[in-house]
Amino acid sequence: MPSNTRPDQQHYVAPLEETPLVAIDKVKAEGKPSNLWRDAWNDVRRRPMFWISAALILLVVIVALFPGWFTQTPPNNDCQLSNSNGGPVDGHPLGFTKQGCDIYSRIIHGTSTSLSVGLIVTFLVAVLGVVFGAFAGFYGGWIDSVLSRIGDIFFSIPYILAAVVVMSVLSAYRNVWVISLAIGLFAWPATARVLRAEILRVKNADFVMSATAVGVSRFRILLRHVLPNSLAPVIVITTISLASAIVAEATLSFLGVGLPSSTMSWGNDISAAQFDLRTAPQTLILPSIALSVTVLAFIMMGEVVRDALDPKARARR
Repeated sequence: MPSNTRPDQQHYVAPLEETPLVAIDKVKAEGKPSNLWRDAWNDVRRRPMFWISAALILLVVIVALFPGWFTQTPPNNDCQLSNSNGGPVDGHPLGFTKQGCDIYSRIIHGTSTSLSVGLIVTFLVAVLGVVFGAFAGFYGGWIDSVLSRIGDIFFSIPYILAAVVVMSVLSAYRNVWVISLAIGLFAWPATARVLRAEILRVKNADFVMSATAVGVSRFRILLRHVLPNSLAPVIVITTISLASAIVAEATLSFLGVGLPSSTMSWGNDISAAQFDLRTAPQTLILPSIALSVTVLAFIMMGEVVRDALDPKARARR
């Protein structure tokens, strides 16, 4: 008997049959367990901005893959100077360029070029950023010092300026792959920095200590435990970097160091129409609208995903 209990004190215990277990005492076993990705999906599907951006991105992808579904007019082979800077007519809803080419057809066929550059650059940025950021953050020591200094060197070089130099040197080999490499090889340090910071936080978690205690190799821990739990901010930044890559391609083409003028590109069309802004503004405004809507769609998607993967941002809404 505890020392703080009086000898004459009586305790009453109700019989078990009078106190049955109720629903509040039961463990709720049904339903799927919650995690970061399921909570993020439950959040984004309730936001109109997600569905708007997803619809725009899906439309851009379909146009890039199947331009023949949207226009039967060749973008270059049906140009007539008699239609120079002409307005909309039957079969040509957006009018003509200075060379008499169909603006609508050039916008449709230019979608695949801009999207291809964006996807290739995003792939390069993601691969290089993940490799450098993961190894630097997880292993630390001299590996972190070397990889971080390499990242600092590339980070100090504006990737647009570096791409201008590379494209000027390789002017005889200007194509989608070369311009993508010129942009992607200098745009990855931001992704590496974000991933390194996230891995520094995750690698001290209890599940990492448990995996180490049972003898799992460090590289296996990085691949199976640390990296999957650190990719949320990388997904956000790569989504936004795709939009930046599309803008970078258009900028280089506008400056005359991007893709050749014979290649379908929104940047080339904007560059060719800059001198006709007063006389035929549609030749510049319409490709610019296509570029802006595409970039806006990816930026909106990145913003929605960022908020959904951030529990603090979800709690504030």
